[in-house]
Amino acid sequence: MSAEPAPLGRRERSKQRIKDRIYTSALSLFAEQGYDRTTIDQIAERADVARGTFFNYFQRKEDLVTAWAEARRRRLEECMEESMLARDDGVTVHLERCMLALAEFNETERDVTAAMLQAWVKAGRPLLEEPYAGHVFATVVEAGRRRGEIAVDIDPLRVGNILRDSYLGLLYRWSQSPEPRVPLHIELREVLRIVLTGILSYARPTAYVPEPGGEVRA
Repeated sequence: MSAEPAPLGRRERSKQRIKDRIYTSALSLFAEQGYDRTTIDQIAERADVARGTFFNYFQRKEDLVTAWAEARRRRLEECMEESMLARDDGVTVHLERCMLALAEFNETERDVTAAMLQAWVKAGRPLLEEPYAGHVFATVVEAGRRRGEIAVDIDPLRVGNILRDSYLGLLYRWSQSPEPRVPLHIELREVLRIVLTGILSYARPTAYVPEPGGEVRA
């Protein structure tokens, strides 16, 4: 078991507070006026720090995008680590919790999500960053496969990436829609259902019934 990290000293706590203030000020401005229209000077003014202080913590405005994505990664991993402690719960329950967590991240800060998602895509992060959500999904699927809930010939990482790609596609559309018709968590649950059960109908074929005049119809 790894040792607990040593508590931060007063100087480190002060630096962390300043960094957090810059970060939260930036996100609030991005939500209000968009990522592209927000300047470093505006962020520094909102955070009540000098412009030079900004660069002590973030080299570029784009680093805030990385920090945002990293914060989400940590939140999702912590959520699923806690979920996986419930060993009696099946793979479906764990995957539903994962989708619900992702939906909650976005639904509780919709304006920030819309602004940061655009910046994240423009910066090429979907291609450059590690697809952490896919790995989180894959970990859950692999645990289900070991318990016999998932077919042995299924590649957990492939399923994880399918779920991650589906999540991102839905997120792009949802975040850009002025008035989404369906809440994000409902759409994500439906995607999960489709992936887990498939789309083919295995109902018994309809019996053939003769048409008037002797023709046969289905």
